[in-house]
Amino acid sequence: MARRAPRFSLSLAWWSVLLLTAAARLAGADDPYRYFDWTVTYGPINPLGTTQQGILINGQFPGPRIDCVTNDNLIVNVVNNLDEPFLITWNGIKQRKNSWQDGVAGTNCPIPPGANYTYKFQAKDQIGTFTYFPSVALHRSAGGFGALNVYQRPAIPVPYPAPDGDFTLLVGDWYLASHDQLRQTLDSGAPLPFPDALLVNGMPSDTFVGDQGKTYVFRVSNVGMKTSINFRIQGHSLRLAEVEGTHPVQNVYDSLDVHVGQSVAFLVTLDQPPMDYAVVASTRFNPDSTSALMSVGTLHYSSATSRAPGPLPEGPPETADWSMNQARSFRWNLTASAARPNPQGSFHYGTIQTSRTLVFASSPPVVVAGRIGTR
Repeated sequence: MARRAPRFSLSLAWWSVLLLTAAARLAGADDPYRYFDWTVTYGPINPLGTTQQGILINGQFPGPRIDCVTNDNLIVNVVNNLDEPFLITWNGIKQRKNSWQDGVAGTNCPIPPGANYTYKFQAKDQIGTFTYFPSVALHRSAGGFGALNVYQRPAIPVPYPAPDGDFTLLVGDWYLASHDQLRQTLDSGAPLPFPDALLVNGMPSDTFVGDQGKTYVFRVSNVGMKTSINFRIQGHSLRLAEVEGTHPVQNVYDSLDVHVGQSVAFLVTLDQPPMDYAVVASTRFNPDSTSALMSVGTLHYSSATSRAPGPLPEGPPETADWSMNQARSFRWNLTASAARPNPQGSFHYGTIQTSRTLVFASSPPVVVAGRIGTR
């Protein structure tokens, strides 16, 4: 006759499962972890046809792109093989209760030569286009920067149909002088000189390929040192979709100013005859008697066999007022969802049926028996 197991065994096993489940949730097991091992070195680069010393991450210039999803935990182990301290900041990541991972002098100590540091942070409740870059010793002028894109979780809608693809553009001014030479210039009390060129993804120009009739999102970040840029595409409109992690009202623009450290994303529909169209980035607020620096890339329709006729699209007026007015036109889309569902239902604002509308109005005060009252 089989012996009956003690009843407490099942209870202990049940409680063990409950404790393990609770521990896993407390440890954030529901949110994936992504691990990166980066080695920072000097290396030869030639973005302008002349070999110069750049700062590489895993041998790449620009550095590796990070693609992640809202609430992912990012573990980035950085080995500094430079001959001076190095520090990376995660531009736009909120670092909630985690400021010591922000990679800014004062909250983080730079990584000494030959040493490593492991950044541990979460893209908590964020969706959008961000960047990382070196934050000390003007290292950013030699490279070490890259893209950090945070995509939404499947349960969270964004206020536009899923694009047919996306392009990431790191646009920025560039110097032939080394970061050491630029640092000496600043240490002497002089300002940074006007840059030598404008780069897109580490090159003088780039090509973006798409199919006629489809819509693509362009993620543009200004990773330069000194100058704002204007971005435009020949014959195509730019529908603003995101500004530094927030969803704006989707106004349509002929061109967009992107300032140093800023990131924007916009939708472009390939609704023109299948040709090659100019993708233009140019510097803004240029010194008197100085021509704007320009990068001219190509938007290539997959079936194109010729280049679109006509001149390059012109930039906007060279005035700060124009740029400021454009910035003022950016409005937060209050009907768009946040990066996480809200138990009260606010992320459903766009689909909630209005049952009643209340209109509040103020009226002037009324004096009654010598005292101010209201009607």
